[in-house]
Amino acid sequence: MTQATAPPAGAAIDPAAVPRRFRGAGRPNYFLRRAGFYLITTLIAITLNFAIPRFMPGDPAGALIRQIQITTGAPPSGAEMAAIRRFYGDPTSNLIGDYLDYWKALAHFDFGVSVAHYPVPVADMVLQALPWTLVLIGSTTFLAWIVGTLAGAYLGWRPGNVLDSVALPLSTFASSLPMFWFGLVVLWVFGMQLGWFPISGAYDPDVPFQINNIWFLLSVVRYGVLPAAVLVLLGLNGWLFSMRNVMVSTVTEDYVLLARAKGLSAPRVLLGYAARNALLPNVTGLAMAIGGVIGGAILVETVFTYPGMGLLLQQAITGHDFPVMQTVLLMLTLIMIVANLVADLTYGLLDPRTREVR
Repeated sequence: MTQATAPPAGAAIDPAAVPRRFRGAGRPNYFLRRAGFYLITTLIAITLNFAIPRFMPGDPAGALIRQIQITTGAPPSGAEMAAIRRFYGDPTSNLIGDYLDYWKALAHFDFGVSVAHYPVPVADMVLQALPWTLVLIGSTTFLAWIVGTLAGAYLGWRPGNVLDSVALPLSTFASSLPMFWFGLVVLWVFGMQLGWFPISGAYDPDVPFQINNIWFLLSVVRYGVLPAAVLVLLGLNGWLFSMRNVMVSTVTEDYVLLARAKGLSAPRVLLGYAARNALLPNVTGLAMAIGGVIGGAILVETVFTYPGMGLLLQQAITGHDFPVMQTVLLMLTLIMIVANLVADLTYGLLDPRTREVR
């Protein structure tokens, strides 16, 4: 009795060749399995965020309370001290009770208070920084992915031509540049020397902070041009390489040659046959790249003093602000998990072979 095996990754997807059990019957189970996996991953990440400070040597909560007292000249209030103990543990308290209190605090978005900006709640600081990072990372990641994928598809369509010979070395050179160094060069040239764009901040402080104010939105775009350009220009090279290399092998597949022999237009064969099947590795890579994008965004936000999570984390590290540091890392971890879940489910929709029930 023979058993059906999945074709190799990157091969053409012929719907007629896909066994019936992969065409939709296993779709709910596949999505439930993936959702369950990421739910368990989220629970583990949150639990580690609770456990790590408690396994650190000494008493992190006591050290934090002493640091707050030194910084402000007064001890924290009873409620603030209870919040710190809830997050960093009390050596005399019950660990299971602390764990349950920790979940209750998370359910109420209670992340304690900042040490460097005592008594400002950490939740308020995160809520101010998170939208800026989500907009910057979200827009630049998808823009770099779209530009790099389209450029890679075009270069792989006709490999070895003049454009391919010029673009590949340039892209290789750009991908080797450190992001913070490139950010400093862009800041010095276009911000300091030419004066075309602001060198710090996220919007014009002279414009009222109103989301429905067109002048405010225009200032946000102008202030975001330089950090976004750095992330896009360096981020698209990975997509370009992967798409171009897969396209080089895809354009010689039988179904692409058949489409050409049938006289279909070049754009239709490129986008509808070759690029469509070469796209799958880039879809998976989009989720896996979120971690690298966040790391790069932290450096770029620091260079441009952009008020996002990266700058907040950098300031928390330098100021030994452990509540902020722990909360920012938890938020970034959850963002990565959600991004991976979305990409994983999208991949399952695009390639029915991934839904194979084993």
